[in-house]
Amino acid sequence: PVRLTQLSHGGGCGCKIAPAKLQEILKGVQLDFGSPDLLVGASTSDDAAVYRLSPDLALILTTDFFMPIVDDPRDFGRVAAANAISDVYAMGGRPLLALSVLGMPVNKLPAAVISEIVAGGADVCRQAGIPLAGGCGAARAGVGCAAGLAPGALSSGGRGEGGEGRGRECVVIGTMTQLNTVGTALGQDPRVHAITDVTGFGLLGHLLEVCRGSGLAARVAAGAVPVMAPALALAQRGVFPGAVERNWDSYGAAVAVEQGVESWRRDLLVDPQTSGGLLLAVEPGAAEELLAAVRAAGFSQAAAVGRLEA
Repeated sequence: PVRLTQLSHGGGCGCKIAPAKLQEILKGVQLDFGSPDLLVGASTSDDAAVYRLSPDLALILTTDFFMPIVDDPRDFGRVAAANAISDVYAMGGRPLLALSVLGMPVNKLPAAVISEIVAGGADVCRQAGIPLAGGCGAARAGVGCAAGLAPGALSSGGRGEGGEGRGRECVVIGTMTQLNTVGTALGQDPRVHAITDVTGFGLLGHLLEVCRGSGLAARVAAGAVPVMAPALALAQRGVFPGAVERNWDSYGAAVAVEQGVESWRRDLLVDPQTSGGLLLAVEPGAAEELLAAVRAAGFSQAAAVGRLEA
């Protein structure tokens, strides 16, 4: 059988351009030409762009693209689609449709394998209740999504106030393919001040974007951050993807780690997440109620992990 992970230099969101390198690339490039209807653009490092169509309707636009993180083609397609659609939920929106983006080494992969990747993406789109409406392919998986929401309730990241081995793999794939559907309702709740999804820059990297956008600092209780058992076992042995070092080099200067925090636990906080969960900033008095609602929606490991400070 074909092992997809052998065809890539890195897996999932861990293969993305480092935050510091991305800033260097975009420095001096004018991306926003002053459109009054562009409500959220590149300047805020948000999860997606938001464009106003009318006073009470806006369009969320996002795209995502990454290399295989699992060998099973259908699972890869499912993870890629769930990861891309998550950006819409992180903006408090409702997905409408998806376009597939394929870059495949057609000289190495049989057509049947590529078909399974596309079918996996279609599976998740069906689960989200949206059509996979087309896309673009190049001989060399990701999904671009469009969604609508009410801008009056817009939640923007800049507003913060088989055997054992197969069993572990199933746990991880199940997490990566769980749709963050709860984000649509959370985005309409006035007690939720910011939402972002945690992906390639790790928990601390995406939290740092919220801090920079809001002008606040954050204090994280490292021991309160939920960790899957397979990841915990690997972390304690010092087994991490190379992107952990990349992330830390990019923004570690902005992070102060207190004495007593184990190095492996610090590295978990910058570990790149593929199709990770949502990170919320909420009113302190509503935290317990919102946390209970999120858990009831199927996210049993949801936890309060810290606070924002002036």
